[in-house]
Amino acid sequence: MRRRNDRGLVKGAEGGFRPAYLTLAPTASGPCCANHRLITSASSVHSAGGNVASNSRRYPRLARRSKIAITPQSASFRIRRRPRPGEQILDLGCGNGGWTAEIAAAGAIPTGIDLSEEMVKRARQKYPELNIQVADACHYRTDVRFDAVFSNAALHWIKDAPAVARSIWLALREGGRLVAEFAGSGNLAVLTAAMEQALEAHGYAWAGRNPWYHPTIGEYASLLEQTGFRVTLAHHFDRPTPLKGDTGVRHWLDSFADYFFLDVTSADKASIYRAIEAQVKPHFERGGQWMADTRRLRIVAIKAPAYSDKQLP
Repeated sequence: MRRRNDRGLVKGAEGGFRPAYLTLAPTASGPCCANHRLITSASSVHSAGGNVASNSRRYPRLARRSKIAITPQSASFRIRRRPRPGEQILDLGCGNGGWTAEIAAAGAIPTGIDLSEEMVKRARQKYPELNIQVADACHYRTDVRFDAVFSNAALHWIKDAPAVARSIWLALREGGRLVAEFAGSGNLAVLTAAMEQALEAHGYAWAGRNPWYHPTIGEYASLLEQTGFRVTLAHHFDRPTPLKGDTGVRHWLDSFADYFFLDVTSADKASIYRAIEAQVKPHFERGGQWMADTRRLRIVAIKAPAYSDKQLP
């Protein structure tokens, strides 16, 4: 898994912060529309939940420390139930383990994986009772068959999307579900266009600097269907992200300097930053508040029982 830098993602600087409304809904049932089965309301997504008593006893410290509300707040993604007690849940790209802990406190049995050894070290220190592993999502294999795979703000960091989709499919039991949110097509388009223009105007090639995978809704739904999933919900939407004051763009650029400006001299960087700020200001500044142009994809997909592991190449 090509991973995010620890500073930027933890701060949500690229629009990849972990939202409070992304939940793990049990298997969906209901009609799907013809074009890639894309649904932008939750009318066809149903769930049956349980209580958190079992894991409150299993992980009492997590229950006490739970700070993240995992009840939904968005009408377009109104999946109302938490994971069922006893369900096996894979948290793909778990980072510092915050959502892995919430899954445990909600009544499921989570396994967290992340490629960043530093992030996994932090997660284990904070949540020593949880199963959190260093693993590459592109090549992750396990004898466990999970009831669900959850991923938030991670999949856009992995450019080999077909390999990850295959890993997820193999990790799920038949009828198991994928619930994910990540940056989609058009995410930070204004900002990245400004960076490209400013860099090239100063003699720096743009090619090879962008670390992200930002698919369209059709591209990602098609990929999942080709892998063997039945896509029951896909929603591509704008979520402008506030930046801190007039220096917010500079702070964002600094957070991702290792990707975009590693070979840029200090003098050129100062000039490039000024050019980027000037170009994005008409798009980002709204009544004194700067808002980055972030866009997200939400996905729910089911491992179709008609397939088996042997049918994949």
